[in-house]
Amino acid sequence: MTFSSFRLMQYHQKLDSELRAELARRWPDVFRIQKLKRLKLVVKDRLAKGAAKTFGKRLRLQKI
Repeated sequence: MTFSSFRLMQYHQKLDSELRAELARRWPDVFRIQKLKRLKLVVKDRLAKGAAKTFGKRLRLQKI
């Protein structure tokens, strides 16, 4: 695992925790939720691109 992929994974986890916290609020901000989901998807796509370059097309990221 490279340092950049490690940092992307950390950022993805941070976005996930912020998203969960926002969803747990009494009056969640719909626009913030959309922004967090969009950012999370961008990070996931960048991780998948890096994995495809490193391991080839046969590797797929699995949902945990």
